[in-house]
Amino acid sequence: MMREVKVVCREMDCGNPVSESRGPLAEDGRRGVTLLRCSGDESSIRQCGFIGEPGVCIGEYYHHVTCSESVRLVDGAGLCSGRVEVKSNQSWASVCEADFDRQDAEVVCGELGCGVPAALQGGLYGEGEGQTWDKEFQCKGKESLLLDCDTSDRENNTCLPGNAVGLTCSEPDDVRLVGGGSRCAGGVEWYDQGEWRTVGSDWDQEDVAAVVCRQMGCGSTVSVLPGNTTGGFGIDCSGSESSLRECRRRYDLYPGFTVICSDLLVQPDISLTDSMGGVSRGHQGPEMFRGYSFTITCSTQPQYPGGSFLLTFTGSNRTQTQPAVNHSAAFLFPAADDSHQGNYSCVYDNYVFSHNFSSESELLSLTITASPLTAFIIRHVVVLLILLTAITTSYLYYKPTRRQKRVNRVSSMDLYVNAMEMVSLSSRAEAGPGEERAAQGTE
Repeated sequence: MMREVKVVCREMDCGNPVSESRGPLAEDGRRGVTLLRCSGDESSIRQCGFIGEPGVCIGEYYHHVTCSESVRLVDGAGLCSGRVEVKSNQSWASVCEADFDRQDAEVVCGELGCGVPAALQGGLYGEGEGQTWDKEFQCKGKESLLLDCDTSDRENNTCLPGNAVGLTCSEPDDVRLVGGGSRCAGGVEWYDQGEWRTVGSDWDQEDVAAVVCRQMGCGSTVSVLPGNTTGGFGIDCSGSESSLRECRRRYDLYPGFTVICSDLLVQPDISLTDSMGGVSRGHQGPEMFRGYSFTITCSTQPQYPGGSFLLTFTGSNRTQTQPAVNHSAAFLFPAADDSHQGNYSCVYDNYVFSHNFSSESELLSLTITASPLTAFIIRHVVVLLILLTAITTSYLYYKPTRRQKRVNRVSSMDLYVNAMEMVSLSSRAEAGPGEERAAQGTE
């Protein structure tokens, strides 16, 4: 019914549709007509089709429409996205991006019956052809209407092209799937007039399911199963709507049904641990010292029993698979070497509702580095070898007198001290923070 409501709000020049409800015609003697489906693009409700003659209303109910009146979203993909326009002096004006922030957006999304703001950007939905709103909104985010917010004069009265603010709100959180063990599986319920009610449909359950999965951000429809309830109020969808409230609503009772969406499984977690203290945190992610053992753990939230984890390594075709025990699996690597450097991810697979589902974790980027103690020892050995070579060379090529021997002994000692200082400075300059601490402990 929301498409028809959209046409009504447009014809009355009253902004975006917010809600619709019904009431009995008999209580006040009113008469009406039965309206066929509108496309939503009509400029007048008269352009939609009707059933029967005026005065004949099938079902004997009339529809009550609520429009936003003073704010609307134009040229968007649905009721919750578009260019922000405000009604001023009986005409609509675009809002400049500089005059609008997230708190203002929260008020608009709430006023239109949508969820929280998802995107806010100038030029996102084109430029308006009319005037530009000449005030700066200063909403606190809790106001029920945009025009209830404080405003101030804009310092610069020009709004450059491409700066008309576009807003995308999330779809309203008025639909849920229950009884399926996941937020993306179960019987369809819609929050209506203060309570959750079962949604039913007869011949277009697949179309309704497609809209439900899309609105909930659960991917696409995998299957539709008969539900356990029979008392659901009817919903008719074409399948292209962004939310259920854009579909036609019927008040007759229809059988409920269960929807299974593709994003059934939550995203698993991936983590790196070690028992030898060989992990450090670098700028690009965790770093593992060569020769140290480490473990990559895959885990997921408890949803369904069983399943398995596939650990993938992007640097090669190397994969490992383990069954999920208590919703996790640990992959042990006895000794780290350069072949272990790269990106890892966990893929959780499970067979649920007669279908295979999978979900992949974020990437874990692992770098393999030299042990700080090993690097420290190698640097000292190299410098000491250079020092011994220099001393031996000086004794082979020179035959000093007794006084010269004493001077050479002092010079050799100074050379040794200077070399050790060079080793220490080199260690601190080249080593990372962990390596420097190890070098200080050795000294």
